[in-house]
Amino acid sequence: MNTDDKELFQREMEGVTPLKPTDQAPLRPRDAPTPGQLYRRSAAQRALGRDANFLTTDFVEFVDREAVLSFRRQGIQHAVFRKLEQGAYEVEAVLDLHLLSVEEARTAVFEFIRDCMKHDVRTVLINHGKGGREAGKPTYLKSYVARWLPQFDEVLAFHSAQRWHGGTGAVYVMLRKSEKQKQITRQKLGLTSIKPR
Repeated sequence: MNTDDKELFQREMEGVTPLKPTDQAPLRPRDAPTPGQLYRRSAAQRALGRDANFLTTDFVEFVDREAVLSFRRQGIQHAVFRKLEQGAYEVEAVLDLHLLSVEEARTAVFEFIRDCMKHDVRTVLINHGKGGREAGKPTYLKSYVARWLPQFDEVLAFHSAQRWHGGTGAVYVMLRKSEKQKQITRQKLGLTSIKPR
């Protein structure tokens, strides 16, 4: 620092008294975290825990208590979908989500679909309920199930159940055949080719 700069600095600092040293830092009170911050925090924690579950619990468009859930991937024959809609396929496994939180249901649905694929289960029933008994109340689980199921590549189609299986409080789900099952079907139909050595 040259002489001119030093003199200028001293003139500017005239009348300034240094702060007394203290071991306390002034802290501002924190605002409550926003829903967006809470979701990002939760997502980061799941990522740290190497959570393979890709189902989201962020914003969902709520469906009506009595709404019929229906989804069919391109390529699924109309007659096959109609049989699913009518409850004509044997239900091989059932998942009941009643009394679960959204996060618990997210885990249950993810693990259920994975287990069904491991055990070559094709048609399942998920009881999601209709939400509260009061009209106008959000239907959390039903809405999230409607959002989650299309996120699985393994889900070919789903449709709200027939009355005897829970009606609009449950959904039939048709799963893709495992590679093992596809091979068995090919063998039954004589479609496997044995290459000469």
